[in-house]
Amino acid sequence: MELNRRHLMGASAAGMAGTLAAIPTSAHAAPLASALGRDATRYGVRPGSPDDQTRALQRAIDEAARARVPLALPAGVYRTAALHLPDGAQLIGVRGATKLLFNGGASLLSAEGASNIALCNITLDGGGISLPARRGLVHWLSTRDIRITDCEITNSGGSAVWLEQVSGDISGNIISNTAVTAVVSFDAQGLIVSRNTITSTNVNGIEILRTAIGDDGTLVLDNRIEDIKAGPGGSGQYGNAINAFRAGNVIIRGNRIRNCDYSAVRGNSASNIQIVGNSISDVREVALYSEFSFEGAVIAGNTVDGAALGVAVCNFNEGGRLAVVQGNIIRNLLAKRPIGTAPDDDAGIGIYVEADTSVTGNVIENAPSFGIIAGWGKYLRDVAITGNVIRNTSAGIGISVVPGAGSALVNNNMISQTPRGAVVGLDHDNAITTDLSVEGAERYGQVIVGGNAVRR
Repeated sequence: MELNRRHLMGASAAGMAGTLAAIPTSAHAAPLASALGRDATRYGVRPGSPDDQTRALQRAIDEAARARVPLALPAGVYRTAALHLPDGAQLIGVRGATKLLFNGGASLLSAEGASNIALCNITLDGGGISLPARRGLVHWLSTRDIRITDCEITNSGGSAVWLEQVSGDISGNIISNTAVTAVVSFDAQGLIVSRNTITSTNVNGIEILRTAIGDDGTLVLDNRIEDIKAGPGGSGQYGNAINAFRAGNVIIRGNRIRNCDYSAVRGNSASNIQIVGNSISDVREVALYSEFSFEGAVIAGNTVDGAALGVAVCNFNEGGRLAVVQGNIIRNLLAKRPIGTAPDDDAGIGIYVEADTSVTGNVIENAPSFGIIAGWGKYLRDVAITGNVIRNTSAGIGISVVPGAGSALVNNNMISQTPRGAVVGLDHDNAITTDLSVEGAERYGQVIVGGNAVRR
């Protein structure tokens, strides 16, 4: 139903623009309301003109917003500098044919302290003009109930969309060739980012951030995100398709992610994060990451085909704990990270966890190192590894057995083609025991091994 509604909106906007364009000039003597709003050309705006349209566009935006009606922009290119959107501003164009071409300024479309702002069926072209730091081509602060739908945002010289303390919906857009990040949200008040296509960014795809750890609740759903570079370098803060930082209760579901320099989804100090049902390929660090001071992570039902490490739930030393890693398919992992990314000492691992975590029902294949590792030195507590299928890995399951490490249960897993052992004890990343699944092997009181089916 939502797709049909969007299609009808686009068709209605196109039809309205064509109808208004056919009205004789004499009929344009005064602003005339239509079913969808007012025609911008009545305010002296000229589509296709080589001249700067900033002044006329700002007047048209202000007048339409004051009247609480949308402003219709007929097909054509509008060359403009910075525009301000007041409360109630709504701009509607003809999909693929109405373009605002940026001439320069801090941002193309800015707003602050407003509500009920909307953009629909408009192309915003930043022209590659550099923006100041921490600015977006669309830059909205403390705005409520915003909508950016069925737009194209391209060639931004900063971020494409920058939001602070914003609620609303960013859906169905195409965002490409972005110098920084496609969508940045700080301290969201109730935000949905869904069904967008994001390609070719130089920092991250989507960032859900908070200035301090707290509830956020942003929904990041059903986006297609590809070709994300870590242009500034760094050790993992850049080059991610989706990055949640300090943001609690974020749901990241159903996204298709491909070709990232670092992670597909990275949750840093993001409690109660849900990373569910995403399809991921060709990422060159940890595909799915929950790290640092978080409590609660669900990583379930994802497919990962090609990464340095499939899933990592870590930093118990920083308070990172409590997770379910369930029902993921993880395969074809890299033996080493590419030169210029992070160290490769933990490449080639399917799943890595540390504390208060259930790892169950996953299928891991073609991991050059371990299928699953639990613990790093003494940082291991209450991990259950059950019902997984692990095949064609150097070693199957590694458990930390150094003094001070906590308990782990390894039970009812299917493990095959693991020449270094099905279950081995670790001192950090070094195997220090024989295969613990073999009858008569040395036992460790904190590691319970039993009921595993091993095919050597």
